[in-house]
Amino acid sequence: MHADVHHLLHTARASELQHEATAFRLPRTSLRSRVGWTLVEVGLRLTQSRDTAATTAPRAAGAFRTA
Repeated sequence: MHADVHHLLHTARASELQHEATAFRLPRTSLRSRVGWTLVEVGLRLTQSRDTAATTAPRAAGAFRTA
């Protein structure tokens, strides 16, 4: 394949991909809302891990009984 033909095919495919990428681009959100939702997600994860750790942890007094 000649270099000119390869370059033309590459240019055509690149423009097609750029056109498709703009169709799927998400709308930009403000930094404030992204940080807010990240904090909400972190808070939910912290409360979930605290609840599961409290219910699944063995009790120290009942775990080491000696007969």
